[in-house]
Amino acid sequence: MSNCSIRWSTFASAVLLCGAVSCDALGGGPDETIEGAEVRKGSLAITVVERGNLKASDVVSLKSEIEGSSTILYLIPEGTHVEAGTLLCELDATSLVDKRVSQEISVRNAEAAMVEARQNLEIQKSQNESDIANAEQTLEFAHQDLKKYRDGDMLVKEQAAREEITLKTEESARAQEQFEWSQKLAEKGFLTNTELEADRLAEKRSQILLEQAERELKLLIDYEFPREIQKLEAALREAERELDRVKLQAEARLVDRTSALETNEAKLKLEQEKLSKLVRQIEKAKLIAPKAGMVVYAKQEEGGRFGNSQPIAEGTSVRERQEVVTIPTAGGMIAQASLHESVLKQVEVGMAVDVRIDALPGQIFKGKVKTVAVLPDQNSWWANPNLRLYRCDVEVSGATSEMRPGMSCSIEIFCDELADATYVPVTAVFRHKGESVCFVAQGTKYEVRTIETGRFNDKWVEIVRGVTAGERVLLSVPSDFKIEAPENKEGEEGASAEAAAGLGMPGASSGAPAAATERGAPGADAGGPGAPSTDGAPRRGGPRRGGADGDASGGGERPQWNGERPSGGERPAGDRPPGSGRRGRRSGEGSGESSGGEEGAPKDGGGN
Repeated sequence: MSNCSIRWSTFASAVLLCGAVSCDALGGGPDETIEGAEVRKGSLAITVVERGNLKASDVVSLKSEIEGSSTILYLIPEGTHVEAGTLLCELDATSLVDKRVSQEISVRNAEAAMVEARQNLEIQKSQNESDIANAEQTLEFAHQDLKKYRDGDMLVKEQAAREEITLKTEESARAQEQFEWSQKLAEKGFLTNTELEADRLAEKRSQILLEQAERELKLLIDYEFPREIQKLEAALREAERELDRVKLQAEARLVDRTSALETNEAKLKLEQEKLSKLVRQIEKAKLIAPKAGMVVYAKQEEGGRFGNSQPIAEGTSVRERQEVVTIPTAGGMIAQASLHESVLKQVEVGMAVDVRIDALPGQIFKGKVKTVAVLPDQNSWWANPNLRLYRCDVEVSGATSEMRPGMSCSIEIFCDELADATYVPVTAVFRHKGESVCFVAQGTKYEVRTIETGRFNDKWVEIVRGVTAGERVLLSVPSDFKIEAPENKEGEEGASAEAAAGLGMPGASSGAPAAATERGAPGADAGGPGAPSTDGAPRRGGPRRGGADGDASGGGERPQWNGERPSGGERPAGDRPPGSGRRGRRSGEGSGESSGGEEGAPKDGGGN
């Protein structure tokens, strides 16, 4: 038989010595008397007990600052005492070195493009000046051409035409006079007909030339002068428009060249920043100790629902911003724990705390609650979507050199002290038809009694109404009783949640813990009470701090567990000791399996 089975057999035997169960209630003989836990009255300490780990209050954390993920090439052994400037860890930066070479080429290309853009800008400025000067000169020539034609060419041509008419007029008059004289001479026989005909033709020719000169003058005045003036005026206007176009084009080209220069400057700056970033990334591949101290590997959170995160070691892949190593300083210790949402209302900053360190047995360190997280821990939520745990930091007083980061510890938070309370073990409260009930022993029978619960701790629950001090309550559901769900069907999920609420107490308003089978809930690793399952059967997780006889803190004292808790907090399958708890195993529907016995006895409820 294994050591765990031997422990459970011994524990079950002690439970059987503490109480007897009748045939009517729990399947025993017909004349046996039902006995259970006694309802007590007195001082009741309201505490919350959780498991946690130690952490240095002042820690220098070194994280991976390389983008994406990288592999650890070198890692200094954990626990090594180092001085400032010591290489602690080196990450793989091979790909970054290759990228840096490529980026240096990109920077040089960007520099060449920027120089070219700057020269093009200067060339464009010079070209703009030349284009504008040419356009202004063309405009000036157009002005001069118009003025020259109006004041010069037009007058010269008109005067020449008029002078030509004057000459033609005189020639025509002379030719006519010559012809008339030749007629007189011909009549007297002094000229031949041929000579007379020649003079007549000369007179006719001069007349025609005169008429042509007059028509040319008329053409100049009526058509050629106005047309030429309009042509020159149009050329002037076109020169003005051309000057405007040249100026606009020059401005547009200048803007384009300026924009190209600014773009290339921005590209160069961007490429230089990328290069600088790569250089910094390569430098950050080496984690250097900023101060002297002892090296502690960072604690890795669960990587998923199956806890597949890898420990810190050479060859391990780490992501950006992931903590790699820490260097604690001599500034005190902090105990970190996770509070279940059911006890969150009871814990406040400043409450007194007792810290028990597993590696330092027998020593109790005082402390106080320093912080309580506002939002639940996302890692625990990812591991179990139905679990909500809130990070709690406890400042430990009187830290010694024996304390080391990462040590496991138990923290007990003192929430309140009820001076005069009636209370029963948490395993004696059940949910039936939406109400909290207790099974009160009545000789060989039992009575189902509705109760009203109040405050609670990991072992005891206050009874406001329903039972009185001195009565005895059963710690398990009788075999002939069937736990039923609430009658209203407003939502099966709500009914299940209410049935699974801790301690079988009504509603979450009293701060009752949720299902104790969840990690971190009261009754699980924290040693809190077991919660009933949805069918009413108590779940595993009875008080681990009380003795086998269920003795608890009556006058403010907190009893210590004098038995031995099985490893992992769970009973090995197939190692249920005979005779422990209830006699036999009930096959009735809904209530599951639970062990009877006196208060303080662990139970194994349905669902575990």
